[in-house]
Amino acid sequence: MALKIAVCIKQISDPEYFSQITLDPVTGSIQRDKVPAILNPLDENALEEGLRIKEKYEGSKLTVVTMGPPPAREVLDWGLALGADEAVFLSDRAFAGADTLATAYTLAEYMGKMGNPDIIICGNMTEDGATGQVAPQLAELLNIPHVTSVSEVEFIDEATIVARQNIEYGGYLKVKVQLPALIAVVKEINEVRDVTAEGLMDAFDKDFTTLGAAELEADPDLIGNAGSPTKVVGTFKQEIDRQKEILSGSAQELAQKVREKLSEANIL
Repeated sequence: MALKIAVCIKQISDPEYFSQITLDPVTGSIQRDKVPAILNPLDENALEEGLRIKEKYEGSKLTVVTMGPPPAREVLDWGLALGADEAVFLSDRAFAGADTLATAYTLAEYMGKMGNPDIIICGNMTEDGATGQVAPQLAELLNIPHVTSVSEVEFIDEATIVARQNIEYGGYLKVKVQLPALIAVVKEINEVRDVTAEGLMDAFDKDFTTLGAAELEADPDLIGNAGSPTKVVGTFKQEIDRQKEILSGSAQELAQKVREKLSEANIL
């Protein structure tokens, strides 16, 4: 069976430099231009899973998609070098300031125009926002089923998958889903491959399309800052200061001391 696969990826600020991110005093938008950028780590796993599905089912086609300012096209070049068949860059000043809902709407407008993929794959969340909202919102806008926190996916037939969904306390669910569908993956789903010199050369010959608001025929009230019901009002680096105590003694003495400490804290 031949599948139409779309993988959504995002360029984010390097987490090591999050403390240096500032907000535009006028628009409230996050200013990222002076901070190094990387491909969101979980999006690497999403791309890898898309490539594995493409390689397993002959005739399948993988499109890698991102939305962002001009520098964000770098992650698409990387996707092409790894093995994606084509790249689509949604870039327009009208998209600036988009929150998760406006981002999902813009992606949905593109997906609708490409005839809706059989399967859309996203990272479960991005490290810059960590909301985990874009993937479910995109699926809802497209009116297709979705599964988040996916650590394994298996095709039953050309119209059905079973996704292993991680849940709390180390548990999991196995969810049967009819295609078209969206899955949002976690790191455990695979090991990401390295790009090759051949892949880098092949990337130059692959289709790369840039689309703006006009080409998407997007509603101006639903994109960018205008279409964003939520706003970032500040950024901060979370500081965690825990009380530390080192216990010493034999194994039996340590067990007793730990028990006493837990009792004092009303945990036991």
